[in-house]
Amino acid sequence: MSLVHNYLGKKVCIITTDGRNLVGTLASHDNTTNLVLKGTFERVIRSADEEEPSAEVPLGLYIIRGENVCVVGLVDEELDASINWTQVKGAPIGTTKH
Repeated sequence: MSLVHNYLGKKVCIITTDGRNLVGTLASHDNTTNLVLKGTFERVIRSADEEEPSAEVPLGLYIIRGENVCVVGLVDEELDASINWTQVKGAPIGTTKH
């Protein structure tokens, strides 16, 4: 059984192989780590030299193919709610190479 199964119905953060940061409630998964998230949004973190603030882009119901999943982690909702994500600045995560 997949360890992701323990995250069903919980808020998770997914880092994809192309460096995207997606957050949502895990609704479903399969044996090849295809994931379905509901209430999904993408966190777009801007670098310190960009004037534009970071953003959370709403995506709604979202499917992520297993081959694009790099990391799945459980979100500490209390800590997450205490952070103003529009003020967060940082370097891009980057991509993975196959």
